[in-house]
Amino acid sequence: MITVDLKGQGKEFEKGVTAAEVAKSIGMGLYKSACCARIDGQVRDLRTPLEGDCALEILTFDSEEGKKAYWHTCSHIMAQAVCRLYPGTKFAIGPAIDNGFYYDFDMESPLSLDDLPKIEEEMKKIIKENIPLERFELAPAEAKEKMAGQGYKQELIDEHAGNGENISFYSQGDFTDLCAGPHLMSTGMVKAVKLTAITGAYWRGDATKKMLTRVYGIAFPKQAQLEEHLQMLEEAKKRDHRKLGKELGLFMLRDEGPGFPFFLPKGMVLKNTLMEYWREVHKKYKYLEISTPIMLNRQLWERSGHWDHYKDNMYTTVIDEADFAIKPMNCPGGMLVYASEPHSYRDLPLRVGEIGLVHRHELSGALHGLFRVRCFNQDDAHVFMTREQMQDIIQETVRLFDEVYSTFGLTYTIELSTMPEDHIGTVEEWEKNQEILKEAITGMGKEFVINEGDGAFYGPKLDFHLADSLGRTWQCGTIQLDSQLPERFELEYVGVDGERHRPVMIHRVVLGSIERFIGVITEHFAGAFPLWLSPVQAVILPIAERHHEYAKALQKQMEAAGLRVECDLRSEKTGYKIREAQLKKTPYMLVVGDKEQEAGEVSVRHRKDGDLGAISVEAFLERAQKEIASKEIK
Repeated sequence: MITVDLKGQGKEFEKGVTAAEVAKSIGMGLYKSACCARIDGQVRDLRTPLEGDCALEILTFDSEEGKKAYWHTCSHIMAQAVCRLYPGTKFAIGPAIDNGFYYDFDMESPLSLDDLPKIEEEMKKIIKENIPLERFELAPAEAKEKMAGQGYKQELIDEHAGNGENISFYSQGDFTDLCAGPHLMSTGMVKAVKLTAITGAYWRGDATKKMLTRVYGIAFPKQAQLEEHLQMLEEAKKRDHRKLGKELGLFMLRDEGPGFPFFLPKGMVLKNTLMEYWREVHKKYKYLEISTPIMLNRQLWERSGHWDHYKDNMYTTVIDEADFAIKPMNCPGGMLVYASEPHSYRDLPLRVGEIGLVHRHELSGALHGLFRVRCFNQDDAHVFMTREQMQDIIQETVRLFDEVYSTFGLTYTIELSTMPEDHIGTVEEWEKNQEILKEAITGMGKEFVINEGDGAFYGPKLDFHLADSLGRTWQCGTIQLDSQLPERFELEYVGVDGERHRPVMIHRVVLGSIERFIGVITEHFAGAFPLWLSPVQAVILPIAERHHEYAKALQKQMEAAGLRVECDLRSEKTGYKIREAQLKKTPYMLVVGDKEQEAGEVSVRHRKDGDLGAISVEAFLERAQKEIASKEIK
């Protein structure tokens, strides 16, 4: 017999009992909703036999791991449906992703959107058949034989053959796939499924390799959940920052510069206002602003470690027979600024910030509006400190993040990313720094989840995932703890003891990429930015030509008071002008006619609150200035 710890309660079972059988012993409801299991902290398949005492947690769709197992099974169901409908298809990979699943196919005739309903219908048949999924393993040679005619699968087998381990497979009726799992117990556990999109995708993301057909889908245990999700997707389409960016005249994307956005006049107002706010907050937290060169020589990037770890993402050139690189991040320049003069412990912590233009070579298939670009302004900051100051500075940085994100009505979750395989520095040093990050966050009463192996090559980090008004998450802020670059650049300070010491530092961004953050808040606010951010804060709408001079005088008065105001002097009906201003998401519409001109007033309409009536110009200015100063979200 073995003892299984079920959330603190021990139960005895026969040795070799599976996680699924334990779930069934607890109750059929849990068994039917189980997606995978966590055994001694590791996510495993429900078919896993328990060979000794262990802690077991049954994971349902309500957990992230459960969702991944559910959606991964759906990708196999989709592949099986395609196999039935289009014999001869070659299969690449089909993982679960953050919001659903996809599968990449190599087909004689690529699929189109018109094919998706047919595939979806075949998937529903497979689900109705309630086919059990069965896991088995084969030696690499047998695995390649099993996957005869499937070149992509054979390539994957070859990559894993070197470790001497068997290859894991899952089969469901007439379909077998190379896969590590975990998976649901049967296809019938999937209840509501929808295929959502179709795109091209290069094999392994390599533009030199063949373009495959990628089909995306989503699934849920209940039809109501699927319908709610599809409604959210429709709302997301309306909020798409690429669509709104064009409609509102914020930015444009051109084939002449793929991944290099053009900001238009109104977009520049938004961008500059955002950066002015960044400067205001950082001044309050005692940061000093600097600017470092956009291009630096190879020796610097070798010293920082970026040449070895990041070269494929860097744009390089040769100047005077020497290699140079356009900076993909601002950090090494910040090291040189610190090293430019001697420092004492009295100077620390030294907070240095920069909104630096960086360039990164992203694959063309990965480019997406402002969310994934090849050049952007990164709001980098580096804080140099003593080891004794680390926890206080991390907590101070989180408080700064709290202030900024709450200004935009954004909430967040925190992820602690730990040591990757290609790290620099000792394991002991990494573990110390990871513990400091944990203690700093828990000391503030905040929670975090672990993201194993995804730290920066020089140190562990805290990533802040922002939730927008539709519940979607975006990774923007990060705090990276680093004792490696100070070592590589031989940074020093003179301590209380008069001896030279090595500082430690954090790299941190709060907005991340200014461009990407603009994309996030454009979708978060659906283009209806708060008054302080709106490129045009009010539009004056004269009813007739005789009111034009009054309108122009009002514009001058309001601009002098610091407002961004336009006059709509077109000979259109007032109702039409109001509708146009609403479509442009203008916060305030100020209608002026005979009565307003005579009384020195404006009739105020708000894009959300509607008609607010006639008030004096002074009263409107006071209202607007108060709203701007408070950064109120209406």
